[in-house]
Amino acid sequence: MTRKPSLKTAGRKKSGSRSRPKKPDIRDLETLLAAFADKDDETPLERAQDIAWDAWDAPDRRKRAALARKALAVSALCADAYVLLALNEARTAEAQLALYRQGVDAGEKALGERAFREDAGHFWGILETRPYMRARHGLANTLWKLGARDEAIAHYEAMLTLNPGDNQGIRYLLIDCLLIRGQDDEVANLLQRFDGDESSHWLWASALAQFRRSGDDDGACKALMLAQETNPFVADYLLGRKKLPKVLPRYVGWGSKEEAAAYAAHTGADAWSAAPGALVWLAARAT
Repeated sequence: MTRKPSLKTAGRKKSGSRSRPKKPDIRDLETLLAAFADKDDETPLERAQDIAWDAWDAPDRRKRAALARKALAVSALCADAYVLLALNEARTAEAQLALYRQGVDAGEKALGERAFREDAGHFWGILETRPYMRARHGLANTLWKLGARDEAIAHYEAMLTLNPGDNQGIRYLLIDCLLIRGQDDEVANLLQRFDGDESSHWLWASALAQFRRSGDDDGACKALMLAQETNPFVADYLLGRKKLPKVLPRYVGWGSKEEAAAYAAHTGADAWSAAPGALVWLAARAT
């Protein structure tokens, strides 16, 4: 697919940024940037991507799936179309997995080998890479859900190599996965790599990592105190004092109950449960 130079450097970030991470938006500036492109010489893939963008905005699952299939009829290399089908049509995790694999394969073919050689480190800053990154994100999540944990972790790590700025928030999934697996050295490396992240998820994961390394010492207690200051509601959800909502909110605020519930409902709670003594320590130390 022909790249548009005007889009290529959009949004590049350096690894290890100390700014608070933004919640990823599926399309954010993609449609705005694409609007400046010359429509007269669009490739089939670019036309298919236009349809996929319409699908993301469609009001219901059936419409989104129908538009995704329309996009694939225009170009089988439209990775976003497979993502849309996985999210809106697949009835089982296995069916989702097959669609995400197709999406990743389509994205790799669309980008070409040169992109992975020359643009690694700047993915997501390049508009055309984003459908591929969405497909790979979904693939890794589904692999983890189905128990293929080594393969899932390998995908998360590869995505951070392609996009060290981590616009998709992959590090939050990865650190919980590593904590669940007890890969403490890898956890320490990841924490160092994103030192300065002040999000609640990161600080609660850091407190757990410190406890795993040294038990109930001053370092772990200080880390827990910092995590509680950032979001004091997490402990109640992790300890079962509060019930998780049946439907998680789509958007959360910093330090909010909704943010705490989202952390506990995903891999955060599994990470704490997997660490021997962690929940007992939390119950004793949480204010």
